Amino acid sequence: MAPPTAVPALFTQAVASLRSVQTRPEIELDEAPAPQRLAPFAHAVNASVLRDDDEIATGRLILLHDPAGHEAWQGTLRLVTYVNATLEPEMGTDPLLPAVGWSWLTDALAEQHARAAAIGGTVTQTFSTRFGDLAGPAPDAEIEIRASWTSLDGHLDRHLRAWTALLASTAGLPPPGVARLPERGGRNDRG
Repeated sequence: MAPPTAVPALFTQAVASLRSVQTRPEIELDEAPAPQRLAPFAHAVNASVLRDDDEIATGRLILLHDPAGHEAWQGTLRLVTYVNATLEPEMGTDPLLPAVGWSWLTDALAEQHARAAAIGGTVTQTFSTRFGDLAGPAPDAEIEIRASWTSLDGHLDRHLRAWTALLASTAGLPPPGVARLPERGGRNDRG
């Protein structure tokens, strides 16, 4: 693919729209190098979700733009994401977790009125138990969501807000304005 000569106005506006979003304090966003072979124009954002200074979820959102359009995309602006979070072990074995994880994305897009097409992806849940020389802490549970969709409205701020809502849901953060309940056995447990 030959390097483009001029950055299209649509892509410049899309990136500006992404940069305009303010996130909740637990979510830190940083621009990152974008893959160059997926589309003529690309922009990437990495995210960390923090709770008490511990990283509990991470994500990456990549904006791809092909001015010529892409038949599979059904448009010219494509968003690709990867989100990963550590879960409570009980959640890691829940057979409904993949469907719930997928609904976190689709519901967030709907709630933000982020019009999308050609949405697809995978939700993977893993549960790991250590043995032998690696034995030690309690089993680990994780969820990983990989998805992509095409923006139909050009309001990339809505799509980024939906993505940060996905990150918050995946990390188990309460909705904004709602206090988190203390964890059992934690320093706030009185029983």
